[in-house]
Amino acid sequence: MNTPSTSRRGGPTLDPGWRRGRIWLLLGLMLALGWGAMAQTAGTTASTTTSAPFSLNVGLQGLSKPGDVDTAIKVLFTLTLLTLAPSIILLMTCFTRIVIVLSFVRNALSLQSAPANQIIIGLSLFLTFFIMAPVWDRIEVEALAPYREGQIEGVEALGRAAVPVRSFMLKQARPKDIELFVGLANLGPTSPDSLPLKVVVPGFIMSELRTAFQMGFLLFVPFILIDLVVATVLMSMGMMMMPPMTISLPLKILLFVLVDGWNLVVKSVVLSFGG
Repeated sequence: MNTPSTSRRGGPTLDPGWRRGRIWLLLGLMLALGWGAMAQTAGTTASTTTSAPFSLNVGLQGLSKPGDVDTAIKVLFTLTLLTLAPSIILLMTCFTRIVIVLSFVRNALSLQSAPANQIIIGLSLFLTFFIMAPVWDRIEVEALAPYREGQIEGVEALGRAAVPVRSFMLKQARPKDIELFVGLANLGPTSPDSLPLKVVVPGFIMSELRTAFQMGFLLFVPFILIDLVVATVLMSMGMMMMPPMTISLPLKILLFVLVDGWNLVVKSVVLSFGG
């Protein structure tokens, strides 16, 4: 057994084994105190959690009243409608024709990123809101306002809101495209007001694509003529190594600015909807 020894000055001195024993003893006491504090904290947290005044519930399990279930279904329907809103704007409004025509203008000018995609999409959205304003006003008066006042139910409000949108799409769609999907759906002779949206929407989209491409072709014609003239002049001058785009691009931009091209394009697009 190791015992304390005496130093040269006469005082007692602890050997290394005794020092290590005191260190391990102190570490053991510290660990014991730490475990006690952690257990006390865990007990306090558990009691606090048990006596919490509220709880989180995900789903319809805790909804016992019919009104609560109805509210949850309305919230779910609203979230679903917000998810489908971009598709509704793209496919059931005039946005498709506008954005395609503006993209054709940029390609006809041989410009890759001017104006940027964000500018084209933003301008198309604002033009869509401008053109569709009468339709939104009809939906507000005939469907949303009575629904907010509690005069009609949600299903009836949706039916009333679909009437102005259907009228707009039927006015812009070609009869040939509508008849195609009427035949594919085997509906038979049906009045335009009774056509379902599953027939009207694809026919309207096909008509919009065709109209947009026709307008894009007409926009390309003057710029193609400029390319042909520039290429012919350069070839006649023996400058076949110079790209025609170097000369034709500034001429295209100059012509577009002189005739106030953006004004003409936007006016033509708006008037194409009968506005």
